[in-house]
Amino acid sequence: MTADDLVFGIYPGGAVGDENGGLLQGPPDDPERITEALDHLRVSLVRGYVSFTDPGDAYPQAPERVERYATGGRMLDLVAQYRSRSGDVAGYVAFVRDLVRRHGARVATLQVTEEPNLPVYDGGHPRVLEALVEGVVAAKEEARLLGLDHLRVGFNTTPLFGPAEGFVAALTAEGGPRFVAALDYVGLDFFPDVFQPAPADGLGEAVAGLLGHHRDRCLTPAGIDESVPLWITENGWPTGPERSPRRQADVLETIVTAVVNCRIRRNIGGYTHFALRDADSTKPGLFYRFGLLTDDYRPKPAFDTYQRLVKRFGSAQSFSPS
Repeated sequence: MTADDLVFGIYPGGAVGDENGGLLQGPPDDPERITEALDHLRVSLVRGYVSFTDPGDAYPQAPERVERYATGGRMLDLVAQYRSRSGDVAGYVAFVRDLVRRHGARVATLQVTEEPNLPVYDGGHPRVLEALVEGVVAAKEEARLLGLDHLRVGFNTTPLFGPAEGFVAALTAEGGPRFVAALDYVGLDFFPDVFQPAPADGLGEAVAGLLGHHRDRCLTPAGIDESVPLWITENGWPTGPERSPRRQADVLETIVTAVVNCRIRRNIGGYTHFALRDADSTKPGLFYRFGLLTDDYRPKPAFDTYQRLVKRFGSAQSFSPS
């Protein structure tokens, strides 16, 4: 196994979540410009978010109709968000099964819930652990019934420290062996040097330390074997006041290189960048400008950096059904 086995992806939409679990949106997506940019990057996966809500509630897909971007050899990294205020686990399980039936042929990775450890995201909804467990088991069962051997099923969290280190152990205790057996990967959303500054000369070491901590202190004690890959499901660095586009490119290169260097030791399966374009390049807020492109699709230096990293380290692995 070599570093060339890393699978790269990207979230291609303009809508982004904020620190309170809300949705920020700027100019509408331009599907033609998005497809052109994806073709240039040559990533394997496009990430999209679809939500299960209670009747009368609504949470938009991000991006809208993400399946349109599963072309040119790309497949979907689909996130099934759990946003039921009533704790409708049965409804969520049916929703997950329906996603597999409708989109499974073009889905490479299906993430069940989004950041279930955080109260501002899926973790703030009743019975979230039960929904996660039953959703993973149901998705894997449905994929097997349909012969979708390429479809990987998993979940994600943000970094877990202190008492939160036990979150995955609580999850595996809830789900038991059938849940662990259904897991194909575990995702990690992490944003080094965004919310807490990190010295430039120590950023790569910090990334390696975080990945080691997550594997050794959170996953292994929870009974998740090292053979289950860890996927970087969201990572990015925003531009803005006192955050230069050149620095964004440097941070991206440092983080991806650190992930590549940990690839074998920590069994890292893939890296997904967040995001392709800014939500709104006119806004100074931290969450508006994570894009490799501005909101009118002009490239920042990091766009070419990511294209070069994908070309150098990207996997030739195919997710297409046999």
